[in-house]
Amino acid sequence: MKAKTIISTLLLSALAAIPAFAQQQETGERKDTLDATVKVERRATNFLSKGKDIRTEVISAAGLCKMACCNLAESFENSASVSVSYADAVTGARQIKLLGQSGIYTQMLDENRPVMRGLSAPFGLTYVPSQWLESIQIGKGVPSVINGVESMTGQINLEHRKPTDEKPLYIQASVMDDTKTDINIASSLQLDEMGKWSTVILAHADANFMDMDHNEDGFLDDPRSRQFSLANRWLYYGLDGTQVRFGFKALVDDREGGRSTWFEDPWRTKIQNRDLNAYLKVGTPLNEDNSRNIAAVADYSFQRMNSTFGLTPYNADQHSAFVNLLYQDTSNEHLHYTVGISDMFDLYNEALLRLTKNELLGGEIISDIPLGSPKMILNDLGVFGEATFKEEDRFTAILGVRGDYYGNDGFRVSPRATIKWMPHKDWVFRANGGRGIRYSNPVIDNIGILSTSKSIYGLGASDNTIIHPLEDSWTIGGNLTWYVPFDKDGKTYISLDYFHSNFTEQLLVDNTSNEIHLYLLSDVPDSYSYTNNFQIDFSTEPVRGLTLTFTGRYTDARQTLVNQESDIKPMTSLYKAVFNAQYATRLNKWIFDFTASLNGPCKLWDFMKDQSSQYKDGYSPAYPLVYAQITRRFKGFDIYAGVENLTGFTQKNPIIGYLNPWQSNFDASCIWGPIMAQKFYAGLRFTLWK
Repeated sequence: MKAKTIISTLLLSALAAIPAFAQQQETGERKDTLDATVKVERRATNFLSKGKDIRTEVISAAGLCKMACCNLAESFENSASVSVSYADAVTGARQIKLLGQSGIYTQMLDENRPVMRGLSAPFGLTYVPSQWLESIQIGKGVPSVINGVESMTGQINLEHRKPTDEKPLYIQASVMDDTKTDINIASSLQLDEMGKWSTVILAHADANFMDMDHNEDGFLDDPRSRQFSLANRWLYYGLDGTQVRFGFKALVDDREGGRSTWFEDPWRTKIQNRDLNAYLKVGTPLNEDNSRNIAAVADYSFQRMNSTFGLTPYNADQHSAFVNLLYQDTSNEHLHYTVGISDMFDLYNEALLRLTKNELLGGEIISDIPLGSPKMILNDLGVFGEATFKEEDRFTAILGVRGDYYGNDGFRVSPRATIKWMPHKDWVFRANGGRGIRYSNPVIDNIGILSTSKSIYGLGASDNTIIHPLEDSWTIGGNLTWYVPFDKDGKTYISLDYFHSNFTEQLLVDNTSNEIHLYLLSDVPDSYSYTNNFQIDFSTEPVRGLTLTFTGRYTDARQTLVNQESDIKPMTSLYKAVFNAQYATRLNKWIFDFTASLNGPCKLWDFMKDQSSQYKDGYSPAYPLVYAQITRRFKGFDIYAGVENLTGFTQKNPIIGYLNPWQSNFDASCIWGPIMAQKFYAGLRFTLWK
């Protein structure tokens, strides 16, 4: 704690001194050393895309520099659309919510390739360094059928740094007062004068070196972890327009959390993840103007997870392959169409042995029936077609349909439609709707249930294999955006949107004081599961250099559960409001960022009302989060310092039954608020331009 105090004091002193220093620099006569045409271009950070057919929020590379944003999980604090929380209080797994539903219903894409599926989902958000990214695109609703129909509430596409970037070397490093250290290196190289071949190399390492237990409950606030990843991406651009993109990524992640080792009989978690990914994308024009072309995408991933939760081992590996073959024709000005065939293949090997102790029997170890799915194959073979009708920029209608064969689960048809209408250059109306289907994974989709000592029911079938039922939903919604005409640059807008998601089949989790039950929506008579999501966005630049944004979201989420009194969906916040202000001085020498959010209450599990007096009404309290950062830019490098969760608000006693984790009521999965208090950090970014 002494080291943290010293670091915090130094960072606070630096933050206090920087504004005065900034003023001195602005009024002085020192010659500017920045290249104004290349390095200080004003770019929007978070904005709604005017050109996209569906409602899409874009977080640019500049937006990813607003806060510490060490990884993807920390990149959504400026967004009310996406909420991020911990899956539990011991593993460090992060999860998002979009339209009031878990992130497993949001399709994650890496430059339009499906990623973070299955075993990589719980920790995948922490496996993407934000400094590897060029932008993040958050689409609400159900998008195109081209990449499958696993996108049930939305789609998040990640655009990485490009091989064609004229930046042979980029280095970013940061350190937090809890000793969390991140280092990222990127190198984009153009390998011939004709520009045919280019590549980008990406490397990342992070670790924390100090155990933190701010609330003194005997459990680490963050697991001790070490992560290393390396990626290499290639691009070939032929003179005839043929493009070939391929690359790989390898990752090693080790984390250990839970109770401090000085306990005689500690409840701990140990997790080892190993990931490998390789891909190939080929596109070839069939005529001179590239109005007709064919493309092929192939992707292979391997994930292995060896883990222990208390006494419970969960070991699994997953082989995944994705193949997509497409033909596109845009030769007609008003009618474009795409047809194709794709296959998503998953091979799982899972083994779970639920072990815990029975304190009533003198600490005797008891076990449930072991579960396993050796060589469980899940396959989705689909054909699709999509037609796009365009009338200049005023009107676009996209109609798509996809037929998928899910093996023993049969054939399903998924229609989708999108409309974009601009009755005036300052008004944009969008609407989309359609069906979404995905295979569920009861263990990995709900990894937090293993961070308990409760009995778990419903994971396996009669033959003791882990079940993977299909989940099915329909989503419909719309968006209206008005670009205020007095702003000639189009930076002032007001946007309203509404989306409704309704599940016809879903795997439900029902948490009680001593048991966790998993069952299908169809198993409960007269059951339903739906969300209504309302949001308003406002952004403006009242004076040059000052950008103000406000976003507010309200979610009505309902779900019928057997063991809960209310149909309000547990652990889903009712609302979130975000205010962000950024001020950049002339030539972007100094950049000041401030973000404040108010996170609304959520309905808790019924049994939590007896755990604390603050939960008597069955809801968590609303709480604020405040972030601040100051950046000083020089020629070729930036230095920055900031603070996360400035108010220091944390969830009190996030681990239920922490005094004796072997009792049947021990539960570290009931997380609704921050676990860590203030976190101060400092870092630098260095760019070598070609």
